[in-house]
Amino acid sequence: MIKRGVSLYSYQQEQFFHRMDFKDMIGEVRHALGTDGIEIIADNLIPKYPFPTPQFLFAWNNEMARYHMKAVTMDVFLDVLQFRDHVMNHREAAERLKNDIRIAAAMGFENVRTLSSVPIEVIRLALPTAEKYNVRIGKEIHFPIPIRPGNRKKNKYGMAAVRDFSMVEQILDLRQETGSPYVGLIPDFGIFQHKASKVTVAYERRQAKYPEEVDFLVENRKNYSFDELVELAREKYPDGEMTVMSMERIAIHEPVARPEDLREIVPYIISIHGKFYDMTEIPQQPGRYEDVCMDYEGPIRQLLQWGYDGYINSEYEGQRDQQDLGLEGLADEVEQVRRHHEMLKRLLTEIGKEEGSVSQAPAEGLGR
Repeated sequence: MIKRGVSLYSYQQEQFFHRMDFKDMIGEVRHALGTDGIEIIADNLIPKYPFPTPQFLFAWNNEMARYHMKAVTMDVFLDVLQFRDHVMNHREAAERLKNDIRIAAAMGFENVRTLSSVPIEVIRLALPTAEKYNVRIGKEIHFPIPIRPGNRKKNKYGMAAVRDFSMVEQILDLRQETGSPYVGLIPDFGIFQHKASKVTVAYERRQAKYPEEVDFLVENRKNYSFDELVELAREKYPDGEMTVMSMERIAIHEPVARPEDLREIVPYIISIHGKFYDMTEIPQQPGRYEDVCMDYEGPIRQLLQWGYDGYINSEYEGQRDQQDLGLEGLADEVEQVRRHHEMLKRLLTEIGKEEGSVSQAPAEGLGR
């Protein structure tokens, strides 16, 4: 059964301006959205992280119990420069991850999410701690990493040039090697994004030395490879000052994964990031919303068909492309998340009725 949740990171502005604390956010998820799943980013929400006080842990668990909430996933990062005098090695990094696992357990979380860039050896070393504390480790499948690399070529420029496309295979190999159900995957819906969001394009135009360079990239995103676009843009605007990361954000022209790719990893998914940037009303359909740059229907259909049992946690990030506009230009995060849940509820209901009975999930093992 697919359940709905929220990453409290979605309310980052409300936190920053002290309009909502974690108690307010938990109440919003329960009362306004009518659901129970909670995800957090550890260093965004936990005071004195990575060493939370007993007082905070008590207050957190008390509030979660008060509203009968489910602590789904705690997102963690890996600051390999935290000691400042050296870069952490794998064993040191594993100790940090072990500490995160203990914090997650103390807060009632079932999962911790690691970034896709965390070395597999770090996860291997931390796995016994995960088993001891009954907390699963999930590695995030984040753009530009595909589920199935196939013949997908590496770019010369951008994140796709440096990301390890074998990440999913590494996790499945570790799962097979250890036989442990405490390691898995966390797909991010950004892998199903097929074009840049309007708020992203608008932000990059405001920041660009030459806004027409942004227009050039958007208009030609389907006519050239990304590497070719970067070189053409640099030739056309030699002093344009756009970063490759900015170019990559607005030159998206196809998703890096297909909805059907989910089929073979469903048994390994421990939770899902419901990434979105801008929920707008569907034309001629008042009260119904969509994110026009992201495919939700296709992946949800696959998840329902193959028996995914877990949470999709809303992860709103569009506000980050509006924070340069000042207070009056900020997006309404609360409303954006409410719209996202209207879409999730509607798709889960409508597609669920179409699918009828759910098919059996495939046997473990990703065909490669």
